[in-house]
Amino acid sequence: MHQKLDMTQGPILRLVFLFALPIIGSNILQQLYTAVDTLIIGNFCGTLSIAAVGTSSQPVEAFLGVFMGIGAGVTVLVSLYTGSRDGKNLKNVVTASGTFTWIVSVPTAVIGFLLTPALFRLMQVPESAFPLAVIYARIVFLGLPGNMGYNMNSGILRGLGDSGSTFLFLIVSSAANVILDLLFVAGFSLDVGGAAAATSISMYLAWLASVIYIRRKYPDIGFRVLPSQPDGRAMRAILSYGLPLGLNNSLYSVGHIALQAAVNLQGADFMAGASVAGKVSGLVGITLTSFASAMATFTGQNYGAKNYARIVRGARQILLVSTAFTIAVSAVLFVLAAPLTRLFTDDPQALRWAVLCLHIQLPFHWCYGVLNGIINLANGLGRVRFSTFVSLFMLWAVRIPVSWAIVLFGDGHYVNAGISISFVAGMLVSLLFFKTAAWKKIRATA
Repeated sequence: MHQKLDMTQGPILRLVFLFALPIIGSNILQQLYTAVDTLIIGNFCGTLSIAAVGTSSQPVEAFLGVFMGIGAGVTVLVSLYTGSRDGKNLKNVVTASGTFTWIVSVPTAVIGFLLTPALFRLMQVPESAFPLAVIYARIVFLGLPGNMGYNMNSGILRGLGDSGSTFLFLIVSSAANVILDLLFVAGFSLDVGGAAAATSISMYLAWLASVIYIRRKYPDIGFRVLPSQPDGRAMRAILSYGLPLGLNNSLYSVGHIALQAAVNLQGADFMAGASVAGKVSGLVGITLTSFASAMATFTGQNYGAKNYARIVRGARQILLVSTAFTIAVSAVLFVLAAPLTRLFTDDPQALRWAVLCLHIQLPFHWCYGVLNGIINLANGLGRVRFSTFVSLFMLWAVRIPVSWAIVLFGDGHYVNAGISISFVAGMLVSLLFFKTAAWKKIRATA
């Protein structure tokens, strides 16, 4: 089994790569959850089913967003207490996070299940794809507790410096997802309902594996499966760090619903093409989010240990390496856009729009890599309000207005240009972090 990494000493980039590589593997497998759904549905069902799956992810992300932010806050706290060797507060945070999972996940799943049809009406989902989209989203909502539980446990492990174990959990659940997809969709012809059931069951398996591992590997951190009375101070700390990130994620997802509505207005063929493009462009996200997670844990542990000079060196090195990898992956995907999209569908119109979306977005993904690295640097230092501001600015002040302007006053098939423009604007604003008093203090102390 994997050991946790102490990122407060040793060669910085070596530790970052050791930490990031398992996350890259985990992110690849997480991309496979949705990619396999799309691939199998595209080959055994049709374009309408692909469109339904593509539009169904947004409302789930809107509900999941708050909790994912809380999980990111837990990662920061765990890394801080790991770096400062504060075992008591570490145990309190872990216990509180487990209780929080139960308090939030079950009601969220129920509310999401009930509100799905109303949300899709607001999103302008075409009537032809509406029934399939509702079925898919509702079944995925039933799997939300497993998704939340796994992601919270992953946050704890990454804060400890143990990123490798989550990769092993997802190997098991991804294999189960592929087998169940083939069984339910190809074998039993259950269409999008079968794909959603396969994904939900697989996330519960990942959650179960993470629970067993943490209890056996880290018995001293006080992890509990069932809810218990949490420490009030620990719960307030989790909310203080996690709530701004959670609200940011949720508002970000709500904004994506507004963007999805703009996509949906272009018709089912474009919806399917945009969905396929999202699966391919998600491969870029695998690299940049992995290095961003390494940035947050590295910064948090060293901030807890008061290694300020190391934080300054690490920030520079991680940003450079992350940007280089993002540019390389984006370039490969840009060249291979046409053959990669043909893996998902043979519909010529959907393929045309998928390639167009990719060629508009991919040249600017490196800007998002820089942006994501900086906001995770800020998160690791506890400056979560800055990262929240940058993300909301990028989405609500740039991406949504620009995208809808394109739809209303130009050719709506170029709606993804709003995403590219927002990447550039968000990166420029994120660079202002290096002018803040918080960073200047770190530099001066270093």
